[in-house]
Amino acid sequence: MYPESSRSRRYRYAAAVVGVAGIVLLSACSYIPFIGKKKSDEAQSSAPACPVAAVLRPLANTAVFAPTPDKKPINVAWYGLFSDITVTCRINGDGLSASIDNIVVAERGPAVRGNDVDFNYFIALTDANQTILGKKLFAVHVTVPDKGKRGGVTDHVEVAFNTGGRPVSDLNISVGFQQPADVVEFYKHYRGR
Repeated sequence: MYPESSRSRRYRYAAAVVGVAGIVLLSACSYIPFIGKKKSDEAQSSAPACPVAAVLRPLANTAVFAPTPDKKPINVAWYGLFSDITVTCRINGDGLSASIDNIVVAERGPAVRGNDVDFNYFIALTDANQTILGKKLFAVHVTVPDKGKRGGVTDHVEVAFNTGGRPVSDLNISVGFQQPADVVEFYKHYRGR
C-alpha cells in the first residue's frame, strides 16, 4: 500500500463538504417528501401555540400513607407518579383555554390495602417570572388490577386562565401533585419513587 497523497485527501475533503452542503440544501426544500416544511406544519404555525407545558419534577411523585402516625417507607400504601401531559390551547383575547390529558400512575406500596387510590393534583399558569396567574385543583381516581403492581389513567381536563395580556411565549403551564405537609416532610427524608 502506498501512503495517501495530499491530492486524494483534498478530493475526499471537497467531496465531504459538497455532500454536507447538498444535504443542507435539500433539507430546506419543501417539495421533497419527508424533508422540510409540510403544508400541515404551515397551517399549524398560523394557529396560536400553547405555552410550554411541563410536569414539575419535585412534584411529579407523591405518596399516600396507611393510617399510622409514622410516615416511613414501610407505611406507604400508594406511590403516585405524574408520567406525562399533552396540551392543546385556544386563545381568545386575554383568555387561554387549555385541553389537558394527564397520565397518572399508581404503584402499590408495602402497606397497601385494596386496589383503589385517589390523588390530588394541580394545573397552574405562570408567567416568565414564575408568578402564578391561575391555579386549578383536580382529583383523579386510579384502580390497579388485582395482583397488579401498577395501574394508570389518562385524566382529561379543560381549564381556562386569564393571561393578563401576556404573550403566549411568556407563559408556562405547570402540573404536579398537590402535596400535603406529611408527604413534603416524607420526601425531605426518604427517596421516593
